[in-house]
Order: sequence, then structure tokens, then C-alpha cells
Amino acid sequence: MKLSREKKAAMDQYALEIIDKQYDNIPQYISEVFKVDRSTAFRCISRLLQENRIIREKRGRYTLVKEKWDYVLDRGKGDLNSDIGAFEHYLLSHIQSFPQNVVQIWSYVFSEMINNVMDHSGSETAIVSIRQDCLKTKVFIIDQGVGIFEKIKAYFGFSSVEESIEELFKGKLTTDKENHSGEGIYFSSRLMDSFAIISSGKIFTCNHFDEEEILNLKKEHDVPGTCVYMNLANNSAKTAKEIFDHFSDEEGGFIRTMIPMKNMFDSAPVSRSQAKRLSHRFEEFKEVILDFEGIDWIGQGFADQLFRVFVNAHPEIKILPENMNAEVRKMVQHVKN
Repeated sequence: MKLSREKKAAMDQYALEIIDKQYDNIPQYISEVFKVDRSTAFRCISRLLQENRIIREKRGRYTLVKEKWDYVLDRGKGDLNSDIGAFEHYLLSHIQSFPQNVVQIWSYVFSEMINNVMDHSGSETAIVSIRQDCLKTKVFIIDQGVGIFEKIKAYFGFSSVEESIEELFKGKLTTDKENHSGEGIYFSSRLMDSFAIISSGKIFTCNHFDEEEILNLKKEHDVPGTCVYMNLANNSAKTAKEIFDHFSDEEGGFIRTMIPMKNMFDSAPVSRSQAKRLSHRFEEFKEVILDFEGIDWIGQGFADQLFRVFVNAHPEIKILPENMNAEVRKMVQHVKN
């Protein structure tokens, strides 16, 4: 049975994805999903081995071939004089064969994060670590500066680094308004498949809450200063334009923000003070999307302050809750009525 080029490519991609997820008995999955015999499935595995995209760990177990590169950027040597220069010198050669939309995303995000090191960290060095396989590219940028959450806390006079993280979720937050818009971290975190900032023993991430993954990131990369973790599929279909457009109006203004509630609150939010902290700076936006996925319930005081008191005081701002379960929806309706 002769397979089309498209079907071969689809089989290869599927095989790589389930190998990355550490499935056993890969040929059986290929056979069942693509309705091919076992010999065809084994030829798929052989092809990936010959192309050096996977290696055999032991009988029936494979893993993706991984490459890694580590660079030390020294401010004194001029390595931190240009964010786009750093992108072109350290990352571009490893991703330039990818689709143009992926290159554009990496250009924006990497440059923004290097610029933060340049302008905000006070660190004399930065480490850029790149980890890559045929499916995805991961980049870590690590500095030894003051620490992003501590710097935001000191600048705005917050009582804790947790407040710094809460404000980062909203966007438009910067300690240098003359030179920065405060949009870099917000949009970078949405452009990547996975994005996290680890500093001061805390973590900022907008990705779906995965406690084990977050604990591993904190354990492995909680260093003095700040560590930024970025992960993007090499063949991602997303574009920078669609992400920017989602949060902007027709004139390109950043008018809409989205807050993953589970990532902001360790437990169910219950108090008015939590709602007041949450709604701080909401007036900078026209629409605020609150994603309640993973939140089982909310307290009456929290709901009343947010969905009645704040809404009545700011009728020009749309509060748009989504992914509410029955209990959360019931409480919201209760305070509205």
C-alpha cells in the first residue's frame, strides 16, 4: 500500500507527538489511528530514526532527539546593548528554518525579554539556554539582578510580591513609563505555548494551572534574580497579529485584558479585599475577561464587590466572566439580583 506524502507527514507528526508524551507501543497507536498495518507503522518509526528525529532508548521505547545551546551575555562586552542584536546573534540561527510566523513570534518575545534584562534588571550578565527538538523550542533567559517581582513591589509600594504578580496578569504595568508601555510580558505570555517567570520563590504564568509543572519549574529554575521560561511549537499556526488583535480595538489600542483566576488565587477568592486588589487598574481597560476555569466557588463578599459594587461604579467597563461552573454562576447571579 503506497501512502501519499500528506499521510506520511501526518503519521510522522503523530508519532513524534506521542513519543514526546512517552507513550509505549508506538506502532500499535499508529496502526489504529491511521488504519495501516504494523509493517507500515514500523516503517514510519524507521524513517524517523534514519532522519535522526528520534532515538531508541530500549526495545519499544523512543525519545525525541534533543539539542541544547547555552550562552552567557556580558553587559561589559556589549552583549546587552541591543535586544534585536541579541536575538539575531543567539537565537535566530536555531529557528530561521521555521515558518515565518514562528520566527516573528520569537523575534518579538525574545527581544522583549532581553530588553527587560537590559533596562530593568541591573544584572551584569544574562544566561540564554536553548533546548530544542523537532517539535518545540524552549528558551530560558536568566539574570542575576534585583528580581522582577521585587522591583515592581518596591516601585509601586506593594505590600508583597504576590501583588506584583497580580498586576502583571492585567498588563500595562511598567516601572519606566517614559520608555516602556508595560505590554511586553502580557503579550509575550499569550504568544508562547508556555510562558513563566520565576523570581523571589514565586512564579507568574498564564498557562492552564498544572501544579506539578509549576513546582518543577520553581524547583529547577528558582535562582537569584529572574528566570524567564518560553516554549513554542516549531510549526505553530498562531500569529502575532491574531494575538494582538484579540486584545486590541480597530485602532490598535490595548483595550481588553484576560485574567486566569486560578493562576492568580491559590484558593477560592472570598473577600472584598481580594476583589478590590483584583479590580485595581481595571479602569485602564474597556473590557476585562475573567477566566474562572478551575475555580470551584467564590465568596459572597468577593462576588458582591466585583460584580455589583465595581460594576455600578464603572458602568463603562465590561466585566466578562467565562468558564464559570454552576456554583460560581449562582453566586454571581445572586449578587447581581
